[in-house]
Amino acid sequence: MENQISNKTNSSTKVPLSGSKGINWGTGIVIAFAIFITFILYFVLSVQSNSKYDNELVVEEYYKHDAKFGDEMARIQNAQDLPQKPVITNNSEGITIIFPVVFIPKNIKGTLAFYRPSNKKFDFEVPISPSGSTLNVPKKRLLVGRWNINMEWQYEGKQYLTKDTIYIE
Repeated sequence: MENQISNKTNSSTKVPLSGSKGINWGTGIVIAFAIFITFILYFVLSVQSNSKYDNELVVEEYYKHDAKFGDEMARIQNAQDLPQKPVITNNSEGITIIFPVVFIPKNIKGTLAFYRPSNKKFDFEVPISPSGSTLNVPKKRLLVGRWNINMEWQYEGKQYLTKDTIYIE
């Protein structure tokens, strides 16, 4: 009976030879890591070589722009301190900027810059010359999507900066 038990255990449990164990955990990790690196490199190279994906800077001369950041913050604060602020609205005709009635329209000077984050080719500027207390930018100049608006203006020698983001549908 002992022989039958020992024969059954020997026949049912086959011990593989030392070279045929399969992939150990260390080799599996190295293979997984190599596949992951290959995927990432493929993704990076395909995005960098495809002209559909544009990776331009928002501002061409970033460091010069950054050096004037303190001045920009002062102009933004000037605009926020106004008791009545200009209002930028998106309507069916385009973009309308309404200046407070306390401002004399002919004394308002500056530029209205439209930045397209997805493609700088569509960026443009409009001089601020309101008719009455409003300034209109026709919708035909604006593509569908997101636009960043920087309104740099001055009134009676004081400089202001108003920033806004709009979505054209």
